[in-house]
Amino acid sequence: MTDTNPYHVRLAGEIAREIDQLAVHLSQSAPHEAAQIIATVFDPDDGVLARMTTLLAAASHYAKDRTENRVFPPEVWLALGRAANELHDVGLDLDGYADTFRQLARRTAAGSTAPLPKPADGSAPGRGR
Repeated sequence: MTDTNPYHVRLAGEIAREIDQLAVHLSQSAPHEAAQIIATVFDPDDGVLARMTTLLAAASHYAKDRTENRVFPPEVWLALGRAANELHDVGLDLDGYADTFRQLARRTAAGSTAPLPKPADGSAPGRGR
């Protein structure tokens, strides 16, 4: 049976399936591979989390335009905006650990037991809510 969904709808479905596969791979990976996956997913610039935040922000802007034209109820725009903001905040919390994730990925790949880096100011990374 032929899929009649537009390409972008099929793409969204494929990305969702790929994320599911990644979660399975992560749970079954060796420590160095798992660390590399985590480092890639949470990379503040190019990671999956950052890209998902961008996608939610784009959805929020789209919904805002449709709300102004009375196509979507305001609650849709507000919910998408809130989700984008919350995910952005999660990303900010994890940004402080980006070097730790990368270091852990390198360390476990090399089999090193060197201690992980500490933040320059001596405090815990992240925003610490």
